[in-house]
Amino acid sequence: MDVILKVSTEDAKGLVAKVSHILYERDLNIEQNSEFVDKSENRFYMRTEFSGGNVLGLLEDLQATLPKNAEISLLESRKKDIVVFCTKENHCLGDLLLKHHSSELNANIKAVISNHENLRELVGKFNVPYFYIPANENLPKEERIKSQEEAIFSLLAKYSFDYIVLAKYMRILSDSFCERFPNKIINIHHSFLPAFIGANPYKQAFERGVKIIGATAHFATPDLDCGPIISQDIINIDHTYTWQMLQRAGKNIERSTLARALDLVFDDRVFIYKNKTVIF
Repeated sequence: MDVILKVSTEDAKGLVAKVSHILYERDLNIEQNSEFVDKSENRFYMRTEFSGGNVLGLLEDLQATLPKNAEISLLESRKKDIVVFCTKENHCLGDLLLKHHSSELNANIKAVISNHENLRELVGKFNVPYFYIPANENLPKEERIKSQEEAIFSLLAKYSFDYIVLAKYMRILSDSFCERFPNKIINIHHSFLPAFIGANPYKQAFERGVKIIGATAHFATPDLDCGPIISQDIINIDHTYTWQMLQRAGKNIERSTLARALDLVFDDRVFIYKNKTVIF
């Protein structure tokens, strides 16, 4: 069984040697190893892929040897289980469904949840369960959000999953929703954050006269579009673009940026510390 060890801790002398020695003593074979020290935070990060030997009690040995407050994870190398949220746009969702169908996605799509019916036919072509959970527009805003999210919670309780992927889900999640799934919700935002947070970023970019547009995949937190960034990319544009042209041009970069971020997360290459990421 291939296993991934992730260590995040206060930096100290000899950490790599200590971890390597413990793995060696257990006849575990290191197949890939990466380390990084963030000197501004005095923080050490290590990701190690290994196989063979005996992992029983390994976590306890590492906890006893490494600094007291070290964050240590032992993760089986496997496909992740995900639930995808969407609204009306099909480009990010369609890309995920195609990759899932061709086994290029290191994840199993357990279900798709939407606040509109528009993408049911598309999802049905891939034999993935599709659930329509609308908002009750007759309720006041706070009650409407609470009612809709409670329905979503009830549905999610039926599934075991590792992550929620917001594939252009054009609703703002409540603070309580984000807090229920810390570092488990991955969003694609159609701007190069921290620029143009919130709604209609392409219109904002057009009005500002920017010469590049971008996309950002990040973990969703109660602070809108301010969670830890996983992946970003940009393309060049010029003064001839209308905001609608920006939107069309941006779809390709949204799709590729989300796909790259998911590859990194599903391969357990992302560390989160405070509001930043370290990625191997």
